[in-house]
Amino acid sequence: MLESYFSNPDWAICFEHKTGQLPDMDFHLHERFEIYFFISGNVNYFIDRKVYPLKYGDLLVMNNHEIHKPSFLDNSKYERMVIHFDPSVTQIFQNEADLLRCFTERPTGEQNRVRLNDEQIEEIMVLFKKLGKHQEDTTQYGKILKLTSFIDLLVYINRLFQCPQKEEYSHIPEKLAPILTFIDNNLDGDLSLGALEKQFYINASYLSRLFKKCIGSSIHEYIVYKRISKAKKLITEGLSASEVCSLCGFNDFSNFSRMFKRTVGVTIREYKMKAKI
Repeated sequence: MLESYFSNPDWAICFEHKTGQLPDMDFHLHERFEIYFFISGNVNYFIDRKVYPLKYGDLLVMNNHEIHKPSFLDNSKYERMVIHFDPSVTQIFQNEADLLRCFTERPTGEQNRVRLNDEQIEEIMVLFKKLGKHQEDTTQYGKILKLTSFIDLLVYINRLFQCPQKEEYSHIPEKLAPILTFIDNNLDGDLSLGALEKQFYINASYLSRLFKKCIGSSIHEYIVYKRISKAKKLITEGLSASEVCSLCGFNDFSNFSRMFKRTVGVTIREYKMKAKI
């Protein structure tokens, strides 16, 4: 794994301090894991089936099966620090500690956020700054220091998540919540607007508007990303691509293949090879 890291350290661990114009964002479903530190803006952050209103110092973690996206409430300056990383970079420490615990040892879409106090914000900013400094150093020593500073950060974050907080999030509207549950439980079935309209006796146009207002994206995109998230898990479990296609509600394999590549960033074959299936 170290050989893989040193061959492409900027992909294995990518740190970005982002600010400026509001990006045009839809759902995300990364091949890598994500650490997100919120600095400014008026943002609700959707993860799987929860909406978190963000404030300065909020720290989010997402694994590669959790769909997520920011929703902007106004044009306030949007600033955040984001790290995407290949979870395999932690394997060299797997016999000592599970550095992915806060990403994987919890239910999907649960306990993604921790609110930091002033002291914790100051401490984590030091760690981010250290990682950013070493990322700019392209020497072999710089690559080593980048990896070790990232491990420092992961250890710190896992310690934060060891102290559970009461989850605070905006509840999905009463009319929408059972529909999201139905979608999650029927990803292999007909989830067209017409089918949902008949199932829940709700006007399809109204449902589309309600979903867009509450989640910030279309219900079609949500369903696609949920299906691809399920597909990734089934592929990792060793099922064939054709089996996964059917179990995830894609009636056409070419469409499934195209949507997988668009959403995950790699082909099904490449994903299977990377997962060593």
